[in-house]
Order: sequence, then C-alpha cells, then structure tokens
Amino acid sequence: MGSRMTWRQIRRSEQFRGRWVALNNCRYDASTNAPIEGELVDADEDLAALCERMRRAKRARCSIVFCD
Repeated sequence: MGSRMTWRQIRRSEQFRGRWVALNNCRYDASTNAPIEGELVDADEDLAALCERMRRAKRARCSIVFCD
C-alpha cells in the first residue's frame, strides 16, 4: 500500500468498504476532526488483526478508521 489517498477516494473504493483502514501522516478537517487524506498503510476487516500488524511493524502513530 503506502500511497497517499484522500478519504473520499478510500471510501469510494470497493477494496476498502467495510474494512478498518490504517492511515499514516493523516490530515484532518479542523471543524469535524474527520480524516481528509493520508498515506494508506494497511486495511483489514478484523480490527484486532490490523492492530496486531501495526504493533508488530512499530507503527504506533497510525490513525485507524472504519470505511463504511
């Protein structure tokens, strides 16, 4: 993964719908605190599995959000 994407692009992608998405260097909307864009690190349907991979990769600063 590792590509920079907008949250809108991520939400429109069938690949990420219904999955938890880990973003690095995330930029947020100042008024809503919703993500605007970020570097896509990883995604998984299982939040615990995603968090475990992030922990093993020492990626403690990623934002993890659900893509509905």
